[in-house]
Amino acid sequence: MSPPDPSFAGPSLSGVPSGTPVLLLHDSLSRRTGPFAPIDPDHVRVYYCGPTVYDLAHIGNLRAMVSADLLVRLLRRLYPRVTFVRNITDVDDKINARAAELGIPIEVLTARTTADFHADLTAVGILPPDVEPRATHHVAEMVALIGRLIDSGHAYAPDGAGAGHVLFSVRDFSGYGALSGRDPDALLAGARVEIAPYKRDPGDFVLWKPSEPGLPGWASPWGRGRPGWHIECSAMAHRYLGESFDIHGGGSDLLFPHHENERAQSLCGWPGSHFANVWLHNAMLLVDGEKMSKSLGNFLTVRDVLAEAPGEALRLLLLGTHYRSALNFTREALAEAKRTLDRFYRALARAGSPAASGVPPAVTACLCQDLNAPGAIAVMHALADAALAGDAGAGASLRAAGALLGLLGVEPDAWFRGGGEAEPDIEAAISERLAARKARDFARADAIRADLLARGIVLEDGAGGTTWRRA
Repeated sequence: MSPPDPSFAGPSLSGVPSGTPVLLLHDSLSRRTGPFAPIDPDHVRVYYCGPTVYDLAHIGNLRAMVSADLLVRLLRRLYPRVTFVRNITDVDDKINARAAELGIPIEVLTARTTADFHADLTAVGILPPDVEPRATHHVAEMVALIGRLIDSGHAYAPDGAGAGHVLFSVRDFSGYGALSGRDPDALLAGARVEIAPYKRDPGDFVLWKPSEPGLPGWASPWGRGRPGWHIECSAMAHRYLGESFDIHGGGSDLLFPHHENERAQSLCGWPGSHFANVWLHNAMLLVDGEKMSKSLGNFLTVRDVLAEAPGEALRLLLLGTHYRSALNFTREALAEAKRTLDRFYRALARAGSPAASGVPPAVTACLCQDLNAPGAIAVMHALADAALAGDAGAGASLRAAGALLGLLGVEPDAWFRGGGEAEPDIEAAISERLAARKARDFARADAIRADLLARGIVLEDGAGGTTWRRA
């Protein structure tokens, strides 16, 4: 992609608060990048698909969460009010299968996995959503929406072998395939769906299915059962954001079938609505140049990576590639992200603690160009150069820029100590080295430095004394 113009501020759109720079976003539906015009400039509404809580989140999942977090942070800077909804899918066949495999109750699995998900996101600096609806708490809304689809002729409840099911009739929605940009006939031919004899068309997808004894189930007009995956997000988005809202996002892997089906049932359920005005999708994440998979041995959970590097390093790595470009995760890239943060924190330490600063306009301008985080990071490098040269104001601007990107969230001293408190044995070694130097026992002083370095502790001597950081 073209490098950003750091001076870009752009004109204001009609109806957008005065002075607000134009935010350009790429819409997956139109396949164009254009100005974002909120339905209500005083209240921007955003929905992102959250996790299905049956296992630890992997770093591919995390990329969508970081993209969403960056978007919402920017929107909160540009607009007076933002409502961000990110759901939890806690009823699903994968959950049922994993709970049975582990021999634990479903609710224990979903509670534990949800807590793990929250902990992982916190470690990477992702802010919580305004609303985090759980699918199991919104079944009534799903049943109501399914009823609307049946009444309008867009869904049907088969008899016989299909009794207890409700299916969406894909052929009865003329716009099917528009979001994923594929021919509907080709989509249906290639769809990985169960072809059941009670379906009118192989591409018809499940809105409701019967539940066997021992599995989660709710009463409905079609018998005891549970919702299909797609209907969950439509019902929860409507409950908290209305029939039409501003932005719906997620990973590109959700374009089809999840988002395609979600859009179809929502537009049919609320005729005349737009559902989401803008669709954002981040590109896939590779590991060492290959698609991540357990069979290749390159499957990495967020926990796996956090055991190797700080959460901020993982976040910076994810932000360092534009969200619509494929990202290649490597250990070398992770180490480079850590070194970049070391440099930024050294710049903050060099600049001291000046008065607070606003976010540099060049950083906001980059992010307003379709969330160009790499461009914003380039501006941060320039600020770090100035701060390392003694410009305290540049240090303040660097910290403010980092805050907008969810970076530089701790004090430099804590960063270089691995985020913890000073360790007494290290401080004692530093004191012993200082005493050795004063006694002109330089051999002993050098030995202490070498011993600490072997333990991964780097000493830095300066006018203010000796500080240490982890290598």
